[in-house]
Amino acid sequence: MLPRLAEDFKNKCYICEFKDPPSINVEHFVPHQGNSDLKFSWDNLFWACSHCNNTKLAKFGNLLNCTNKDDHVELRIKQKCNPFPHETVVLEALDQDPRTIETRNLLNDVYNGTTKLKTMEAANIRNALVHELHEFQQLLIFFAGIKPFKNHDFLLEQIKGHLSQDSAFTAIKRWTVRDNPTLFRQLGHLLPEDN
Repeated sequence: MLPRLAEDFKNKCYICEFKDPPSINVEHFVPHQGNSDLKFSWDNLFWACSHCNNTKLAKFGNLLNCTNKDDHVELRIKQKCNPFPHETVVLEALDQDPRTIETRNLLNDVYNGTTKLKTMEAANIRNALVHELHEFQQLLIFFAGIKPFKNHDFLLEQIKGHLSQDSAFTAIKRWTVRDNPTLFRQLGHLLPEDN
């Protein structure tokens, strides 16, 4: 069961999108609260890092479902983080659906912390995020021609990898492209069609 879940979720936490998390939990998307059907339903088992699982617990039960394409999670919550140390993640609900608001609130708690310990854990996630965004930013700088680079096809493949579902922190990287008209014009074709 665990290898299949890891494969299905690209070995990323379904909430924060940390890739290859050092501590993993099989999380119940809908809190089972003793309900055997929910506890053992394959469709209710999600791959999560310990930080996100412990932040969510049973407090958040009305969330957008990232495995349901009709929920369009990525398009309903704008996610932004500047690629610099000590930044916070800024999250904006783009509609007033209660599930969107609750998902945004969970993401805010996950990325920015709610207690001293969770704030420290969130900082560790943000440090990994900033490292990933810095790497992505360097590719975009070369792609834009700000720094010379001869192999354009190689750059495009690297950027495509960063925008793929397999990549860490994909949603934030995709919002980087969406929010910049020039990047969106040049790279928007690399985003999924439903985005």
